Amino acid sequence: MRYIVLLCLLLSCALAHASDTGQARAESAGRSLIGQPAPRMVVKTIDGQTIDLGALYGKKAVYLKFWATWCVPCREQMPHFERTFEQAGPDMAVIAIDVGFDDSIEEVRKYRQAVGLGMPIVFDDGTLGEAFHLRVTPQHVVIGRDGRILYIGHEANDKLEAALAQARTSSSATVAAAAVPKDEPHYDVGDRVPAFDVHTLDGKSVPAFGAAPGQPTVLLFLSPWCESYLAKSRPALAQSCREARERADVLARDSHTRWLGIASGLWASRDELAEYQREHHVAMPLVLDDSGALFRRFRVMHVPTVIVLDAQGKVLRRSEDVDAALPAQQPAMTKR
Repeated sequence: MRYIVLLCLLLSCALAHASDTGQARAESAGRSLIGQPAPRMVVKTIDGQTIDLGALYGKKAVYLKFWATWCVPCREQMPHFERTFEQAGPDMAVIAIDVGFDDSIEEVRKYRQAVGLGMPIVFDDGTLGEAFHLRVTPQHVVIGRDGRILYIGHEANDKLEAALAQARTSSSATVAAAAVPKDEPHYDVGDRVPAFDVHTLDGKSVPAFGAAPGQPTVLLFLSPWCESYLAKSRPALAQSCREARERADVLARDSHTRWLGIASGLWASRDELAEYQREHHVAMPLVLDDSGALFRRFRVMHVPTVIVLDAQGKVLRRSEDVDAALPAQQPAMTKR
């Protein structure tokens, strides 16, 4: 009995720590946004409805919840979110934002039908996540009637409730000029990418490509929690992440091709990525894309994704299968 009580206490502490970590990450990422004008963006729901967020500022408070169908705390908080939507009234717009990361519109529709969600749902391509500094799921964003960002958090707690109440009553006499999101370049197969450096976990600043004359670079986009967190809910995806890591580790030994692992910053810190590297003995250099800039630059919304650049930065191939993305000569080299 004493052992069971101790185990329960340990589990309670672990869950509380995970929750606190999520809240701390969301608040830290959103700290620079609090009090700033919310971005003027036009979004489309999965049902084809167009919503002009900028047109709502000054008229209504806006509550955005970033979530994903694979996210356990997102599902746990859905009753609160649906209740907030049902009780919102005419002075608050409540919108669900699926983060789009390793999710699909089909999965969202299936989940909506299963639990009976009524609020409008937007499937993000990374643009909204960038604008609101997405770092965790769920991530709550509350915008006051004056068009300024009032609150960013992770938990459905008293702080969120207070922010929602404040957002309704915030003065709309002077509406903040909505910020216009910057237009970032994106690169697809056949495009040439401008030279840029990345910072690896060991503190080095290295070129993303062209490190050696004529040497292609393979970018493996990954998530350090894919193999473990999704093992039960998305076993096929978890296995795909594991197989990609294992295959990449073998292929990275070939000196003819350079490999870089690009890790998503969603639910991942430098320490967690370093632990992932140690646990799995990952030899290739790893980069934490904490802001999501590299994922957006190459329009990566699924892991694993493999992108091959030649020495001049031209995007040669792109695939979610490691071997399918490799330069034609790579398999022959690895069989020597």
